[in-house]
Amino acid sequence: MLGRHFNNLFRGRGMRWQGLFRRRAEPLHPPVRGKCGAGRHVLRSERLLLYTPLIALDVLGPAAGCSDGEAQRWLGFRDDQLVQHEDTRECFLYMRADDDLSGFAPRDRFKMMRKIEQHSERFVELTAVHVDDGRYAGATSVDLHTGEIGGWLAPGFRRQGLGVELFRAAVQLGHRHLGLEVVRAGAEPTNTACRGALTAAGFASASGQTRFTLGDGREVDACWYRHRQEATSRCRS
Repeated sequence: MLGRHFNNLFRGRGMRWQGLFRRRAEPLHPPVRGKCGAGRHVLRSERLLLYTPLIALDVLGPAAGCSDGEAQRWLGFRDDQLVQHEDTRECFLYMRADDDLSGFAPRDRFKMMRKIEQHSERFVELTAVHVDDGRYAGATSVDLHTGEIGGWLAPGFRRQGLGVELFRAAVQLGHRHLGLEVVRAGAEPTNTACRGALTAAGFASASGQTRFTLGDGREVDACWYRHRQEATSRCRS
């Protein structure tokens, strides 16, 4: 189901970060003007900048954004994939992608700034940053084998129409960057917000398994959507 493909990225969960952070005068991260290349992707929608995670903070920020009960009602991740401590979660939710971390303890700063290596040959994941305030807004992914997409938004960015932009970015990633003719998405029938966003992003109803087991073991009803585009391409990455 949506959002289930970030399982192997969560690291350093449950840590308690201390200190203050300051803004850089000339931020080098995230790659605002970057282009795809060297195994990484960069996309831009009206309000979101999406890119392949560069550092651990690019994973921890989005992880905090889906660790609340409202998100996990639909996503169903295992406990060890979430940011469990509430104060740690709140810290990440208010951090900006280009914050200066010099105020943190050296050990914590090192963990957050640790470079992320590309580890998966099956999934392509993107971190989403809100371009107006620089905070981590969510994440999306595409399964290279099945074309199935996943995604979520952090609490402060829900109910603003950003789900449509997130899914359109996943479509663009699949068709124009990865050369996939069809991308698919699954959702629970009662998740009207997700289904509405998929429809607005151009997805059409499709056949698929009617029951699905989430990562936390819950079995839920499922409905499926797909987006088809015959003209595809691959980017430099």
